[in-house]
Amino acid sequence: MIEQELRGALAAALDGLPARQASGAVERLIAHYRGETPTGAPVLRDAADAAAYAAYRMPATFAAASAALAELAERAGDWTPGSHLDVGGGTGAAVWAAERVWRAERAARTTVVLDWAEPALALGRELASGVAALRGAEWRRGSLRGGGAAGGGLPEPASADLVTVSYVLGELAEADRHAVVDAAARAARGAVVLVEPGTPEGYLRIRAARDALLGAGLRVLAPCPHDGACPLVPGQDWCHFAVRVARSSLHRRVKGGELPYEDEKFSYVAAVRETVPGTPAGARIVRRPQLRKGQVLLDLCEDGGAVHRRPVTKRAGADYRAARKAAWGDPW
Repeated sequence: MIEQELRGALAAALDGLPARQASGAVERLIAHYRGETPTGAPVLRDAADAAAYAAYRMPATFAAASAALAELAERAGDWTPGSHLDVGGGTGAAVWAAERVWRAERAARTTVVLDWAEPALALGRELASGVAALRGAEWRRGSLRGGGAAGGGLPEPASADLVTVSYVLGELAEADRHAVVDAAARAARGAVVLVEPGTPEGYLRIRAARDALLGAGLRVLAPCPHDGACPLVPGQDWCHFAVRVARSSLHRRVKGGELPYEDEKFSYVAAVRETVPGTPAGARIVRRPQLRKGQVLLDLCEDGGAVHRRPVTKRAGADYRAARKAAWGDPW
């Protein structure tokens, strides 16, 4: 399994890194993700930062990107990307996620990872070197600010079937954020998938990016069941989902935790060109289903742009049985 290969690669990359150096880098990264550090420079400054980030965050970002790409694959049917551009990809979590989702269908997919932090690219290249299908990926340095995306678009290649921007927008100033989303839309021949932390701020970034993608002529395939305005009221609610991440012994050691798992909350949008087949779900479960005696309460975002609670009772037969098995984030 690709997850086991990623765990092995991370363990090998962390082998020999002094614990004190790794813990210092982790503390600084935690402060960054809590919004306590500036983001005018690459977050990963050296090899220790890159290794600490990979151990601390990569399993979770890989899981979130995998969940988002799996939803795209589910809705898009037989469509398979023949090329992948990962913007701000760093150590390559979205590249590993794409390999997980489309591995069985892989023929000769070309992959380019673009990032402005050379330590992240170097580690990403090292991690991928042990996986035959990922060895051909190109890890390319390029600025996402100023003369990069904001200065006239992404460097070549100018297009790819699949463009991913995963856990990147929060690191950019607002003008650069808009420029990256616009450039990703222009670069995508088939689909764009954007993933951010499942916080109110991460949701607002995804919401703004969703509007920009729609304005660029793409249509939303997931998670939204419609292309209309998001019905949620900022400040009162936010659209996000969760994926359970199994912690390896290395992951627990770096995290300083004992639980064998964690839940990564994320917000995302997958938008496609008209050349990509498929239709959105009729509705999406946007909160954890609540099981009550004889009924299940589902909070649904439905086609038409409304969110409401629907009780599914035993009288519904097959629907009731399906509702009892349904999970947060599932289509309905």
